[in-house]
Amino acid sequence: MPESSFDSESEPVRADGETLVPEDVARVARHDAPVVVTEETREKVRVARERVEEVVESGEVVYGLNTGFGELVDQRIPREDIEQLQLNLVRSHAAGAGRELTTEEVRAMLLGRVNALAKGHSGVREVVVDHLVTMLNERVHPVVKSRGSLGASGDLAPLAHLALVLVGEGEAEVETETEDGESQTERLPGDEALAAADLEPLTLRAKEGLALINGTQLSAGLAALAVVDAERAVRAADAAGALTTEVTMGTTASADDSIARVRPHRGHAESARNVKRLTADSEIVESHRNCDRVQDAYSIRCLPQVHGAVRDAIRHLREAVEVELNSATDNPLIFDAAEADDRASGTENAAVLSGGNFHGDPLALPLDYLTNAVTELAAICERRVDRMLNPNVQESHLPPFLTEGSGLRSGYMIAQYTAAALLNENRATGRPSMDNTPVSGNQEDHVSMSAQSAFDARGAVENAITVVGIELLCGAQAAEFVGDDLAHGVGTEATYEAVRDAVPPLAEDRPLHEEIQTADALVASGLLEERVEDALGESLA
Repeated sequence: MPESSFDSESEPVRADGETLVPEDVARVARHDAPVVVTEETREKVRVARERVEEVVESGEVVYGLNTGFGELVDQRIPREDIEQLQLNLVRSHAAGAGRELTTEEVRAMLLGRVNALAKGHSGVREVVVDHLVTMLNERVHPVVKSRGSLGASGDLAPLAHLALVLVGEGEAEVETETEDGESQTERLPGDEALAAADLEPLTLRAKEGLALINGTQLSAGLAALAVVDAERAVRAADAAGALTTEVTMGTTASADDSIARVRPHRGHAESARNVKRLTADSEIVESHRNCDRVQDAYSIRCLPQVHGAVRDAIRHLREAVEVELNSATDNPLIFDAAEADDRASGTENAAVLSGGNFHGDPLALPLDYLTNAVTELAAICERRVDRMLNPNVQESHLPPFLTEGSGLRSGYMIAQYTAAALLNENRATGRPSMDNTPVSGNQEDHVSMSAQSAFDARGAVENAITVVGIELLCGAQAAEFVGDDLAHGVGTEATYEAVRDAVPPLAEDRPLHEEIQTADALVASGLLEERVEDALGESLA
């Protein structure tokens, strides 16, 4: 796998078509890390453009350069109409609907588009790449409708909304200053938005309109963010589960390395190792070493196996995303004639090949897998919440619903309702990759729905993060009923303290929505992870 270009959020991310990883996407999308294009990358872009111009000059009929699109592929376009063809393509495909993409979603898609063009097989001019990079670095964010992509031919409608701004049309959000020097976000017409970044609208040349809208960059950008968030969720779930194991007087023997060694799934070993490190030196665990309980419930005993399987599913998506982020995904693609099939269109130097790299199934299938996986993560967390709250199954030292005077007080009873509701929402989410609706006169007769899979996966991850947060709240509250003379483990103490620094113990009933939101942010921001890793002196797996 490629490694991240840089560690620091303040240092630039290289868009070179080869080394982009999900963490880079998150840094650009969420933290405004600057983007640069290397000279070596620029040379690849220039060479591909020279090949396109050679083909156009030859007069040969080549799809995407001088023909119609989709069902209209057989329509030959005269040379004098090629620029109008590219503009018409962008305009006609900007047919999205639904909510507008958030700023981070737009930035993720923009970066992905830059990196795909930088691969050097799309045939755009260098100025097209430079405009996109400047838009990212100057925070010019096209207004993009979120719905309309079928994941084949890529994310056409959303990418067309993005491309409209390049030609001075559509709308974009731009940061401007008020008379008082305050920063504000203003929505401007495309040409005015470009002018705010000292850019002129582009006149698109042969192949450029198609190269801008044909690809999987919405799907890939959303998937990259989902990977980062899902990995954070499962690490936080390891910490929450370790704390739950302690406060319910469970054993960590089930996380022993010997068990993982004889069923060597990588994720299992990682979560088991985390639990052991988190509970190292725990007096609570040691206090009942010789108790009468033979086995813990599955939600505790099988934590390494379940969390580990979730980890392996996330890893599957990460591998797909890292390939996709560094791929040429439009159509047709431009090659050196010596490296391509001799049946390719083009000239003796330049080959143009039509294929299906825009098809989103390599992302759609693992994205739906991720939805399944994080739903299972939420499910086991919710069951551990129940074991702490439920008077029918909880340990004798814990009061019903983790509150003194239960009956008069309800404690964390309804927090479990929220966890159950979010879990049910995830379970009810469809699996878009299993669907197919032919379009474009049945020329595009099999589509992937990868963008919808990405939206669903991100929603499922967000719900799972909230459920993990609820487990953390309940684990910290349950810890209040464990003897003060017994110390937590190194990592579980840090977990408990991180929660307590944000949310006080529950002595009287109070509205819980704000602390659920706080616990959610503790996980989503990575703050919990930072606190735990500082205490451990090393990173969680």
